[in-house]
Amino acid sequence: MSLFSFIKEAGEKLFGGKEAQAATPAAPSADALNAQAANAITTYIQAQNLGLEGLQVAFDGSQGKVTVQGAAPTQAAKEKVTLCCGNVASVQSVDNLMTVTNPEPEAQYHDVVRGDTLSAIAKKYYGNANKYPVIFEANKPMLTHPDKIYPGQKLRIPPQ
Repeated sequence: MSLFSFIKEAGEKLFGGKEAQAATPAAPSADALNAQAANAITTYIQAQNLGLEGLQVAFDGSQGKVTVQGAAPTQAAKEKVTLCCGNVASVQSVDNLMTVTNPEPEAQYHDVVRGDTLSAIAKKYYGNANKYPVIFEANKPMLTHPDKIYPGQKLRIPPQ
């Protein structure tokens, strides 16, 4: 599965999504705004130091869709790229076409809702609330602290 859906209004504010959706004649063109957004997302992904090769990011502001290509060293890195893209405000879907050098089983995903904690999510997926560090580590470096998750965020839940 390569197309993932996200909540458009939730996430990191890397660029002005409304401008990319409807450019006016006095404003930069939609293509220019889409390119700026793609560059911002690319910079954000590269800052995560996931060991990617040949990373290419395209953004279509009219659909809120990111398409990403390249090669990831692991399935976890590929999945983190999906989360990097999707957990950005104005992104509604991610089409991850990356290849994986060392394929592994795919993770599950969890959409954070109000009141969720990593402990509660760990209890749901693993049957043990004390396994929350596994989920935290699987979502680093996008997560900086186990208590800092927000509604609308999508988290990677790795296999046990």
